Amino acid sequence: MRKTTLRLAGVAVAGAMVLAACGGDSSSEDAAGEEPAAEEATSEASGEDTSSDEGATEEPTTDGTGAACAVDQVDGDLFLYNWSEYIDPELKTAFEEQFGVTVTEDNYDSNEAMQPIVAAGNSGYDVIVPSDYMVTIMIEEGTIQKLNKAAIPNFGNLDPNLDTSYDPTGEYVAPYQGGTTGLGVNLSVVGDDADAGWGLVFDPAIASKYAGQITLLNDPRETLGAALKYLGYSLNTTDKGQLDEAKDLIAAAVENIAAFESDQYDELLTTGQTVIAHGYSGNVVVSIDEYEGDDEYAYFVPSQGGTIWTDNMAVPFDAPHPCTAHTFINFILDAENGAQLSEWNYYASPNARSNEVMDPEVQEVLAVMYPDDLSGLEYITDTGVFETNFSDAFSEAKG
Repeated sequence: MRKTTLRLAGVAVAGAMVLAACGGDSSSEDAAGEEPAAEEATSEASGEDTSSDEGATEEPTTDGTGAACAVDQVDGDLFLYNWSEYIDPELKTAFEEQFGVTVTEDNYDSNEAMQPIVAAGNSGYDVIVPSDYMVTIMIEEGTIQKLNKAAIPNFGNLDPNLDTSYDPTGEYVAPYQGGTTGLGVNLSVVGDDADAGWGLVFDPAIASKYAGQITLLNDPRETLGAALKYLGYSLNTTDKGQLDEAKDLIAAAVENIAAFESDQYDELLTTGQTVIAHGYSGNVVVSIDEYEGDDEYAYFVPSQGGTIWTDNMAVPFDAPHPCTAHTFINFILDAENGAQLSEWNYYASPNARSNEVMDPEVQEVLAVMYPDDLSGLEYITDTGVFETNFSDAFSEAKG
C-alpha cells in the first residue's frame, strides 16, 4: 500500500476543489454523498403561517412544477432544518432584514436523523439540506417537492458542469455546498511521518496508542464507509459479508473510541481533548484556523480513500411557507452570498459566479481538502432495500 505521511497529506494543489467537490470530473462512482458536522434537532419548528406577501415583485408564476410563487415573495417566516455550523449567522440576519421575516434554525447530525422527521409530515420546516444520496431517497418517497425555478432566477449561477444525477430530472434541489470526509489529527502527538491512512483509527496496533482520544462520526453511512474503505471495499457495497466485516472492525475499535460524535469533534480536537477526529473537511479546517494551529494540526482524506459529497437545499412536500423557501434558496444562490457562505464555513461552492468573487486565499484553503488523486473518493449512493442494513450494522457495532 502506498505510504503517505500526514505532513504531505495536509498539502494539496490549489484548484482540485470545486468540480471535484460538487460531482465534477472525478473517478468516483454515482453522485450522492454526505454532510458536515451537526447535532440532533434542538427545537420543534412551530410552522405558524404569518401569511406575509412582503417582498413580492410580480404576480406568482409557475412552470407547472413547484409552488406558484413570485421572485422575492415571502408567505411567512422561514423554518430551516440544517446541519450545525453550516450557515453564516450574518446571512440569516441579512435575509431577515431584506425580507421582513424571521429565521428559525434547528439542526440534525445525520441524513438518517432528518429524513423520518420530514417524511412523517407536519415537521414545520420550509427548507432542509439533504446530502445527495438522501435526495434520491426523498424524491422516490415523495417527501420533497419540485422547485419552481421561475421563482429562483439565481439558479443560473450554478456551475453547469455539476453532476447532480442524484436528482435525475433536475427539478427538486439546488446544490448548497460540497466537501470531503476524512481525519483531523494532532501532529504534535501523532507525528508528521505517521501513515496517513484509516489505520490510525482501525488498526489496533496504531489506534491503541491513542485510546480514548479518537472520535468517529455518529453516522452509519460515513463511519461504516470509512471502515469499508480501509478494508478495500466500496462504501456503497451491497455485499452483506463485506458490511459485516466493516461492522466487526468498528466494534473492535470501540475500546479506543472516546465518542461517536458529529457535532463537537472539531473543537474536541483543537482543545486537546482528542488526538484524531473523523469529520467533515470544512468543520475541521475552520476549527484549526480559529485555533491558529496550522503547524500543529492537519486535515486529510486517508490514503485508502473516503467520501466526497454535495449537500442541497430542498423544500419538504408540506412546507408551510414554500414561497419564503424559494426566496431563501434564491438568496443563497446570489453570487456574493454564496461566496460569503464558503468564506465562513470553508466548504466548496457549487456556484460558478460565487467562485469568481470568492477570496483567493479561501479557495487555496479549500483545495487542501481534496487529495491530488481523486480516484479513491466515492459519493455515497442510495443502496435501496439494502439501506437498512447500514443502520442496523452501525447500531450493533456501537453496542
